[in-house]
Amino acid sequence: MRALSSAAAVRTATGRVRDPRLDFFRGVGMLIILTAHIPYDGWALWIPARFGFSDATEMFVFQSGMASSIAFGSTFDRAGMLAFVARVAQRIWQIFWAHIAVFVVLVAIMAAAGTRPDGVSYLESLNLLPFIRDPGSLMGSLLTLRYVPNYFDILPMYIVVLALMPVMVLAERCHRGLPFLLMAGLWLAEQFGFTGFSAEPWSERTWFFGPLGWQLLFFTGFFLMRGSLPHPGFDRRLMLLAIAFVFLSVPFAWVRFFEMHPFFKTAAQEIAFLTDKSHFGALRFVHFLALCYIAVHVVGEKGSRLRGPAVRVLTVVGQQSLAVFITGMVVAQIIGIALDHVGRNPLAEAVANLAGFAILVATAYFVRWFKSSPWKV
Repeated sequence: MRALSSAAAVRTATGRVRDPRLDFFRGVGMLIILTAHIPYDGWALWIPARFGFSDATEMFVFQSGMASSIAFGSTFDRAGMLAFVARVAQRIWQIFWAHIAVFVVLVAIMAAAGTRPDGVSYLESLNLLPFIRDPGSLMGSLLTLRYVPNYFDILPMYIVVLALMPVMVLAERCHRGLPFLLMAGLWLAEQFGFTGFSAEPWSERTWFFGPLGWQLLFFTGFFLMRGSLPHPGFDRRLMLLAIAFVFLSVPFAWVRFFEMHPFFKTAAQEIAFLTDKSHFGALRFVHFLALCYIAVHVVGEKGSRLRGPAVRVLTVVGQQSLAVFITGMVVAQIIGIALDHVGRNPLAEAVANLAGFAILVATAYFVRWFKSSPWKV
């Protein structure tokens, strides 16, 4: 899929017009996620997550839902449930092996890197020592997603959410409102602790990202793109309300306010269950929807204000988000290792982050070129 222009829509293989805002913001999200994943990166102090309840994870999940509606929803409409389930299963298969590959590659890199300057082994920094000590017994848990160290938990969450997609589409076929009842019920079950996926055999720890909580955001994007949810048009009062909510959330999320007065820190602790990332608390959902509403209207009708070379580059990055994401997971740790040894001064961090961005952009363009089957020319 190629970007036709910064403001023009992208047409899918099925003839549907793809909103250019989707790929642009996915590209922005990929760069933010890279910065967030680099250990002890000074640039991470300035990503959106530091100033509000939601972050780039919400961008990834919500936009994945929208993209899945385009990629898979049309298969159901065109070829029926069996073809739809088969295509979803194929995607789950791809993501599963991407997850395993990232895990194996990072174990190898961390083992080769040895020990950080502070004496902590890189394997220990990602809680990988249990696997190194007993790979035989943990291999089965790894392959069945019962061993999921924290750094590796977003793709397993994505797998579970994708597996729910046929259930939600079938529910929609039964009754237009049924999938929304299911979404709400699963989310509430997550909030009250009735669900949980084991993250390691030797403890009660569960996955950091609870799939049944995060599915609420994924399927909001899915059904919004599918047309089952109405697209909110511009309303001045709603825009003012969204802006007010975003600004009012800053004192309860930004650490500088916590340092200014204990009230803000205490208040943030009191509402922590509403901003919890693992279970996808309600305020994260509201905060992200407010940001989304602002961003969608700032860039203009159908992204009419998205112009220029930077927009085109980020659009390509967004179109190849899975390849870019898994590359970023590996590159972020390599950058962290490099910064451990050269020092974390402003110049080194700037060079490291910009180099990481360049690698993600190069990955996106390479994957796009590879998908175009240049050997057939």
